[in-house]
Amino acid sequence: MTERRISIAIDGHSSCGKSTLARDVAQRLGYAHVDSGAMYRAMALALLRDGLTPSELADNESAQREFLARHTLEAKISSEGKVELWLDGKKEEEALRLPEVAAVVSEVSAWPLVRSKMHALQRELAACGGVVMDGRDIGTVVLPEADLKIFLTASLPVRVERRRKELESKGIFLRNEEVEENLKKRDYLDTHRPFDPLRKASDARVLDNSYLTREEQTMEVMRWVQQILGGSF
Repeated sequence: MTERRISIAIDGHSSCGKSTLARDVAQRLGYAHVDSGAMYRAMALALLRDGLTPSELADNESAQREFLARHTLEAKISSEGKVELWLDGKKEEEALRLPEVAAVVSEVSAWPLVRSKMHALQRELAACGGVVMDGRDIGTVVLPEADLKIFLTASLPVRVERRRKELESKGIFLRNEEVEENLKKRDYLDTHRPFDPLRKASDARVLDNSYLTREEQTMEVMRWVQQILGGSF
């Protein structure tokens, strides 16, 4: 009998640790991890490389179509189950986490044309199951039939500290006030955009990881997976 491979959707605000949790769970299960936010960051990066700002294309569908037509984004699953993003034929990773990309990604990701293109790519990756996908509209829009939906939360001070440390590890030093301002702006844009805003799916399980260790949060999700699949890990 073929082992059942489920789909897991993880949603939540920026810097809650969605990608870390999704990556850890995917590794435990031998699944592919899909960081949907990285796809939107890739499009934001493409915009900046074009020398444009979101305001120049906002409310201009024709200009947005031209922008999307100029760029290609491919998602390839490596032998280790990692989804690699190739923007215009070049593998991208570090550049996607730059502060200037983070500063505009919520605006770019609010465009319906961009969301439609990313949704198609995300659903294609999840078509056969065996995937853990994180983002902001996975359980509500992209994979509404996901076997397990999780809404990850953490307090704002904890998120600020996590984001600041992440930036420092990359040699980027910002004051807590600057990091907090950026997170609040992203929270507002993500929850107030007219298309596919961030919200908890009605059947999602809430996981507050403010004071959980990395292992503790992973094991909590693995218990939920066990409830669905049966057996032990």
